[in-house]
Amino acid sequence: MTTTLAIFQLLILLIIFNFCKVINAKLYSDQFVVQIAGGSHVAKKIAKDHGFTYLGEMHDNYYHLQHRSITKRSIEKSLTHHELLLNDSRVKKCSQQIIKKRVKRDLLTHTIDLNDPKWPEMWYLNRGKGLDMNVEAAWAAGATGKGVVVTILDDGLEKDHPDLIHNYDPAASYDINDKDFDPHPRYDVVNTNRHGTRCAGEVAASANNSLCSVGIAFDAHVGGIRMLDGEVTDAVEARSLSHNFQHIDIYSASWGPDDNGKTVDGPSEHALYAFKEGVEKGRNGLGSIFIWASGNGGREWDNCNCDGYTNSIWTLSISSATENGLVPWYSEACSSSLATTYSSGSTGERQVISTDLHHGCTSGHTGTSASAPLAAGICALALDANPNLTWRDMQHIVVRTAKPENLFARDWATNGVGRNVSHSFGYGMMDAYAMVKLARIWTSVPEQKICEMKGLNINQLILPRNHATATLIVNCGNVKYLEHVQAKLTISATKRGDLHIYLTSPMGTKSTLLAQRPPDSSRSGFDNWPFMTVHMWGESPNGVWKLEIFNDGRYGGRAMLKEWNLVLYGTSENPDDLIFKKDKNSHIRHHNGGLLEQEHHAHESRRSYDRDPYVRVPNVVTFLNKETVMNDHLSLSGADKNQDSMLENLEHNHAIHSVINQVILLISFFVITLINCVHFSN
Repeated sequence: MTTTLAIFQLLILLIIFNFCKVINAKLYSDQFVVQIAGGSHVAKKIAKDHGFTYLGEMHDNYYHLQHRSITKRSIEKSLTHHELLLNDSRVKKCSQQIIKKRVKRDLLTHTIDLNDPKWPEMWYLNRGKGLDMNVEAAWAAGATGKGVVVTILDDGLEKDHPDLIHNYDPAASYDINDKDFDPHPRYDVVNTNRHGTRCAGEVAASANNSLCSVGIAFDAHVGGIRMLDGEVTDAVEARSLSHNFQHIDIYSASWGPDDNGKTVDGPSEHALYAFKEGVEKGRNGLGSIFIWASGNGGREWDNCNCDGYTNSIWTLSISSATENGLVPWYSEACSSSLATTYSSGSTGERQVISTDLHHGCTSGHTGTSASAPLAAGICALALDANPNLTWRDMQHIVVRTAKPENLFARDWATNGVGRNVSHSFGYGMMDAYAMVKLARIWTSVPEQKICEMKGLNINQLILPRNHATATLIVNCGNVKYLEHVQAKLTISATKRGDLHIYLTSPMGTKSTLLAQRPPDSSRSGFDNWPFMTVHMWGESPNGVWKLEIFNDGRYGGRAMLKEWNLVLYGTSENPDDLIFKKDKNSHIRHHNGGLLEQEHHAHESRRSYDRDPYVRVPNVVTFLNKETVMNDHLSLSGADKNQDSMLENLEHNHAIHSVINQVILLISFFVITLINCVHFSN
């Protein structure tokens, strides 16, 4: 009995030893790093000769290869393939890559150590789980707005507020209303001029000072232009928009024409000139960045395409989402909104926290007025990561990184290059960390090109309860990848609010240029009004465009399409080719939350940043323990798929080890049974 028990214990030890050996063994991938003299053409030839896939050059004659016949995870080296490579005189050295275990460092909610008393209540910055703007991760990556200057165009700035004074920048400030250099707001009984101070706190309230809140870009400089507490003229706007434009990086504006559902208005001559000069000459030629609130006229059926500020190609128009990801009651849906940040919603939904007048603090900042400064703060983080971004670079980065997830609207659609877009939310919620990551690897987009064509099918009478259609065949040689699209329309109407207008691109993207506005009973129509859409971003402009104008008027309410022009802004080169500068034969593209291997097609842009196979994503400081595995060297996932015939031995090594383990388990079971039989026989 003692001998039998000893044998049994020995077998158990052997089983445990074998199990531990398997668990602790190195895991080898199907990829190799090979040192080859002679350049990439020689490496590609060697790969082809021995059935490998060439993944790219790493550095100094080291190349990344993959063999699809090797199991992706094996506890043994593939000696056969080592010998295959080392027996080739052109190969100096090779090593099969070991798979390393890495721990994901996902951010926890409320893990950033801040002593600002309102920080725990700032839900739009710190609730995690994809339900905030991912600002904590951007901070952990080192982006805090340092060196960036933001100015608030508004009703003044309480520059001595204890949560703002540390970051206050007098060079970014001016009082146009009182014509001096002190932007301090005028106090009254009802705190009429609190708006600018609240907006400034969202951007650059100091962190860790035991006061009120924390700004998104808490190391940025912030100034204020006092220009709304008085008569606003074209000159006032122009001076505000151009103030010290070599020093100021970002202008944030949370105002515009009346959001009453019946106004069509925008910048006049000098303000337009200021916008144009800003993007062309501001920031030493990189271009001033103008952030604009899309408007609060939702309850009045207003449409921000009737606002010439948010409707401009030079502004980054920002909409709002409620705490629950819903379209707010005040939101104006339009095709010119590029992206979204959080703000207030209905009763029961929380609002935005910021600095307030009289050195105070508020938990009640609301509307798109609160959304635009949040966007300005996020853009400041991106500029901290890369100060060389142009005004168009910033818009490209926003388009590529905005997140549609957790935002609920009925009109989400996918444009011709696979981007999700909505009239209520643009391309989605701004993601600070994603913008910072992309900014750090960004190469400036190609030069902006313009293609303008005169529309056909003009002077069309549009009777009540009827519509007109105009088509235009476009063949632009200089614009191949779209950014902004303008349809400049001249339309007469008995009642302007009865009109709704749609533009469909050659790739099938239908954009609402104007929805009905019942309060608008004006007979003025539209006079060369530039309706703008960003929904075709990245598409090819060439082909048939369709313009549709519907007249829902009654009792003789007629309209007429008198004239229309199509203005197409974009590039002749694919921006992604310059941004990523990688192998044009394949790329990894993010689509609806998954990774797809796709070939590179003309007119198709990658939506995001971290699919680049040679860029490591910065780590985050605070983390959860979620495990993952990564190859020793990053590699392209879009490997050559023509070697599928070699996959018959793909799991050969794994299968052998599985059989061995099963045999050992069977032996163990047999020994235990035998011992039991001996025990009962005794």
